[in-house]
Amino acid sequence: MPDPKPHFKRVLLKLSGEAFCSPGNLGIDPDELNLIAKEIVAAARQGTELAVVVGGGNIIRGAALAKSSDFNQASADYMGMLGTAINGLALKEALEALGQPARVMSALAISSVAENYIRGRALRHLEKGRVVIFVGGTGNPFFTTDSAAALRAAEIGADAVLKATKVDGVYDKDPNAYDDATRYETLTFDEAINKQLKVMDLTAFAMCRERGIPIVVFNMKTPGHIAEVVAGTPHGTQVSAG
Repeated sequence: MPDPKPHFKRVLLKLSGEAFCSPGNLGIDPDELNLIAKEIVAAARQGTELAVVVGGGNIIRGAALAKSSDFNQASADYMGMLGTAINGLALKEALEALGQPARVMSALAISSVAENYIRGRALRHLEKGRVVIFVGGTGNPFFTTDSAAALRAAEIGADAVLKATKVDGVYDKDPNAYDDATRYETLTFDEAINKQLKVMDLTAFAMCRERGIPIVVFNMKTPGHIAEVVAGTPHGTQVSAG
């Protein structure tokens, strides 16, 4: 049976560092890495142009380091950006081992291991069917990888930001703490702001709202979800202009 026609032509997938490690641990777990790589390959083979922004919390959390020590936050944030590069390189190798061409592009100048981010070159890679992995955040301290995801999505003209999380969407309260938490299937940007729902950080959220880029929040650990979301199957929560 042929793969379903993708609903989105081009998407930006936001992966947290938690996607690369087993629950409660740090570093890169080969099984978790291969799982997420297989999910990305399945989505890319549907014909969708797929870019990925990776976090680095499984390696180091710059903001947490700055708060718990005498580290200057700018230095700690740069350390976090380097953590994203480690994850990006691991993901590239896992994708290419599965036969999916991929490129790593960095907002930081680390040309020995990754291409410098150039928008036109990123678009060319996508058009040629390569998965483009953006690392280094925005290249600036004090910005999260959520902000990097929104920025890159706007730059490459993505149809949506797919935010892969540990839960299956956006809830009115923490589903891990409250049994009566209710999941939203759809939200408008204004509703998410008025209800103070933590979809993404405010900078990222504001950019997506301004550019009219919908955000789909879904469970990254459920097999098949990335490909299904790309194909238009409703999973998780979609946040849009309404």
